[in-house]
Amino acid sequence: MSIDTAEFEPYRRELRAYAYRMLGSASEAEDAVQETFIKAWKRSESFEGRSSLRTWLYKIATNVCLDMSKAVQRRIRPMDLRSAGSPDQNPLETMNPEATWLTPAPDSWMADPSTSAESRESVRLAFVSAVQHLPARQRAALIMREVLAFSAKETADTLDLSASAVNSALQRARATMEEVRSVSPTPQVAAKSRSGAGASEPSGDPDEDGESDAELAESYAKAFEAFDIDRLKTLLHRDVVMSMPPLELWLRGPRHFGEFLHGPGNACEGSKLVPISANGSIAFGHYKPSGNDDGLLTPWSITVLETEGGVITGLNYFLDTQTLFPLFDLKPTLAA
Repeated sequence: MSIDTAEFEPYRRELRAYAYRMLGSASEAEDAVQETFIKAWKRSESFEGRSSLRTWLYKIATNVCLDMSKAVQRRIRPMDLRSAGSPDQNPLETMNPEATWLTPAPDSWMADPSTSAESRESVRLAFVSAVQHLPARQRAALIMREVLAFSAKETADTLDLSASAVNSALQRARATMEEVRSVSPTPQVAAKSRSGAGASEPSGDPDEDGESDAELAESYAKAFEAFDIDRLKTLLHRDVVMSMPPLELWLRGPRHFGEFLHGPGNACEGSKLVPISANGSIAFGHYKPSGNDDGLLTPWSITVLETEGGVITGLNYFLDTQTLFPLFDLKPTLAA
């Protein structure tokens, strides 16, 4: 059966989202989808229509991702490497450009994460990071069964496994995910657990002490652009985690966050935050003053905020702006 390559395009976004969950890198996910389409085009004459085109493409994409997973270490975050540090450490001494870092991904590249809570959760940094702890086939089985809602038979056919082997892989994957979540340094909390406040049971909606994500995004942007550090600290959970890959250093708590901004981070005073969409979360392209008295702001980070119950639980500053800013269609400079 001959297939027109135009028939592949409707599946690009969902395949890219799948590859991103598998690989933990937006650029690698794009490469994986391109390779999938090339292989599918070369094999189009062999497609007999016994499965759907979608299932056939997922089978090819899975094999591409499995091959790519063999070539690189798993994607990590700074919290995977060392214990929390302190702001008096020199962050640049902990630079590790050789590590295989988890990177953010634009929502526009992936299946729409606004469609459901489950879809949003499956592209958040916490989930994508957690599945990187799984062997590649377990990772694929978990994503297919629990994110994409593939049947056991579809999953088995895609992975060239028996149904019982898929169920066994899924059970092991679930157990590992529970273990990873139980030791995650990023707090899972409700709105009342702000800095200095008592803990409360997790809640799906912000209560009177919390804010919606839209309000939280606006509050964070206004406070950071005003460099109102005291105001910023009020938006944070008392165990908030801050990381800045490719720096290994990460910090915990509003006090350390504030001390960092007063110290090594004070070059960010006068910053401008441009709202973007990444990982189904609050995110910004962060520009800071160039330091050259030229009236320009230059890229500093892709910022992705992890939130729960109307407070910020994770501050993620991805500093590889040379790679990431073009990915998010951000300008190379802004006027101050």
